[in-house]
Formats: sequence, C-alpha cells, structure tokens
Amino acid sequence: MAKVRTQFVCQNCGTVHTRWAGKCEGCGEWNTIIEDDPTAGIGGGPSRAPKKGRPVALTTLSGDIEDAPRIQTGISELDRVTGGGFVRGSALLVGGDPGIGKSTVLMQAAAALSRRNHRVIYVSGEEAVAQVRLRAQRLGAADSDVLLAAETNVEDILATLSEGKRPDLVIIDSIQTLWSDIVDSAPGTVTQVRTGVQAMIRFAKQTGTAVVLVGHVTKEGQIAGPRVVEHMVDAVLYFEGDRGHHYRILRTVKNRFGPTDEIGVFEMSDKGLREVANPSELFLGERNEKSPGAAVFAGMEGTRPVLVEVQALVAPTSLGTPRRAIVGWDSARLSMILAVLEAHCGVRLGQHDVYLNIAGGYRISEPAADLAVASALVSSLAGLALPADCVYFGEVSLSGAIRPVAHTAQRLKEAEKLGFSQAVLPSASTELPKNGGGRWSEMESLPDLVARIAGSRNALRPAEHED
Repeated sequence: MAKVRTQFVCQNCGTVHTRWAGKCEGCGEWNTIIEDDPTAGIGGGPSRAPKKGRPVALTTLSGDIEDAPRIQTGISELDRVTGGGFVRGSALLVGGDPGIGKSTVLMQAAAALSRRNHRVIYVSGEEAVAQVRLRAQRLGAADSDVLLAAETNVEDILATLSEGKRPDLVIIDSIQTLWSDIVDSAPGTVTQVRTGVQAMIRFAKQTGTAVVLVGHVTKEGQIAGPRVVEHMVDAVLYFEGDRGHHYRILRTVKNRFGPTDEIGVFEMSDKGLREVANPSELFLGERNEKSPGAAVFAGMEGTRPVLVEVQALVAPTSLGTPRRAIVGWDSARLSMILAVLEAHCGVRLGQHDVYLNIAGGYRISEPAADLAVASALVSSLAGLALPADCVYFGEVSLSGAIRPVAHTAQRLKEAEKLGFSQAVLPSASTELPKNGGGRWSEMESLPDLVARIAGSRNALRPAEHED
C-alpha cells in the first residue's frame, strides 16, 4: 500500500508545501500554512479500490437547444461585460475590494431578472436575511420576487436549489463562507473553497442554471483562495474603482462565452449603481483646458472607445534619485518613454521628479497611450498647454518611431462626437474616416512631436490635414 504523504497548503494563495513553514514562499504571508489531507473529500483513502465507472451518453454538436442560451438582465453595462447576458449552465466569479459594489450590482441584476419572470435565488452567507432586505429596500428591489436564503452549508444549499422549479440564476455571496460536510476543515480554507465551488459548478452544468459566485480579494487585488478556482469557472469579473471616486468599473478578465477585454462603467449613488452609457464624458467632465501637462488619450476598451485625460507633472528635484510616481499606468512603460525622450529627443528628465496620473482613477493597459503620455510630459516640462480640442494615440517604439494602432476610425469618431476637432496619430495609420469632419496630424517619430510642442504655443497647427 502506498504511503499517503501529508502536504501543507497556504490558506492565502493555495501554494502546496512539503513541510510546514512560518512564511509562505508563494505570497509571503506569515502563519497561513496548515496541514491538509490530500484524500479528504474524494470519497476514501488510497487503500480503497476505485469503483468501476459507468459509460456516459455521447451526443453530437448539432441539435436543438432547450432554452435561450443567454439570460439578459436589461442592465446594458452588465450585459456588455458578460458578452450579452448570463449563459445558462455557466459559473461566473465576481471579485473586488470590500464595499466596492459587488453585492449591490448583483442584487440589482437579480431584481431586474425577477421582473422579467425569471426564477432567481440569492444565497447570502455573510449577511442575515434582514440585512439583505434592507439593501433591497434601498435599491428599490424589495418589490421583486427574488427568493432569499441565508445559508453556508453546501449540501443544504444544493438540497434547497433542487426543490421545486429549476432556478434560472443563483447568486452565492460569498464562496469563502461555504463549507461542506465531506471536508474536515474550517470555512474559508483552500480545501473548503475548492470543494464548495466544485459542487456549485457541478450543479450549474447538470441543471442549466447560471451560477454567480462572489469572491473576496487579497491585498494584491487577486481573488482569495486557490488559483484553480479561476480556472474552474467559465468567467471571471473584477470590480475596480476608488472609494474617493463615485464610479466603478466592472472588467472581464476571463470569459469562455464572450470577449475578455470589455468593461462596464457604473456610477455609485444613494440608490445603488447607475450605468454610465458614455464613460468618456465621465472621465473628461472636470478638465482644466488651460493647464500644461494634460493630454486626452483616445483609447479602446474591447469594442468601446473611451477618452480619458492623461495628467503629467514634471518638477525639479532636490533629491539624488528623482521620484517617479505613477497612478493608473505601467511604471515600466513610463521608464521606457522617459528613456526614449532623453535618447532621441534631447529631453533631459534626469534631474526632475515625474508624476503621472490617469484622471478619475482609470487604469490604462493599452500601448497606444504612449503618445499621449509623451505629449503630457513634454507639455509639463515646457510649460505649454496642449490644444484643448486635440486627442492623442499611438505606440512609441524604442527607436523613437510612432507605430500605428488598431481601431483608428472608432477612436476618431468618438473624439469627434465629444467635440474634439484635432487628433495626433501615427503616420502609417489605416482605417482613417473618409468623410470625417475633424483634422489630424500624422507623426512619424517622437522627435517631430516634441519639436512642435516646444516650438509653438499653437502646437500641431502648421501640419494639419483637413478632410
């Protein structure tokens, strides 16, 4: 008989260790490693012979679908992020900081689906029934037919869901509170979370019910528990936002049934989360058009163009090592832009502190923001305000060349819709609008742009092309 080797699992990140240690090598947390039985929850130890399996029915790809493949909530921003609504028989994981609005948006979605004659069950493991009812009254969802339960035991939850008519949507808030009788460990541990999620996913696949799981996050912003949970579910959504701002962003990081680069923008109010149909107006609502160091970036989030202001402040430093403070952008990419400006454009920033901020707490991961960041840095250093009706987008290479980016026509169309009549873009850009009413300046290299910003207060006007 093979010997069962004891393993030790970190309860914060799920890293498996061969022996106990005070500090986890995976996440660096202290006193999070406990002994785990690898045979728990799998129906017996290694001495028991595996039972003979039974054949399962095979089918073809073609065939009739019993129900509609998706359940639309009517909340356009949520439907956009999920790819058109909740897919029947799928499991979706929603994560975010405490108090960011996870339970709020799910309660609003549950009420909206209930009003469309869908059977929705909301299972709360963190709040009592009275507390959930208070939130429903505040959100105006108390008049809906959402079924509510306060339970944490997995077997009891599955028994409740199996009674009566099959539910269309089940919300579990949250997975860290689930516990199962077949696992001998405390709720919230890696084994309990994995077992509970696996049971809920099995229920979703067998019954065709859409299951939404709420997950806690760690200090680094990752969903707490074993990383395998994100691989088990069909879609993973993250709620982003700063409590100092009134808007929230729901971002897709995994979706087996839709795009993985869409975002939904919501605005927090006393009546819950209100969807924002035009995020560009939200991010550009408080611009100071006469201030140096501000450039408007025309970006893309999935299929949606978004305009956001890039703010830069370059100030002389008295320290031996200048400060580089970045909010909303990649610090390594800023270092690359600074190196290109110094090597190819003669812009010396080695004796200056550089502060870069994306307005409104918005986060940019698109390389097309390089041109807007470089323009904002040069504008702040020269003390010259950029044209208020101009947008910037383009990728800067290490040689100083400006490379084209995709979706040029959509970016220009969004900018024109919001009143921007000028644009600075790469010279090799394609998909330019044929009948656009705006003007744009095509740049081949970053030194050309720097020379125009530093040499004229009416930056970019001499080389405009009007269409």
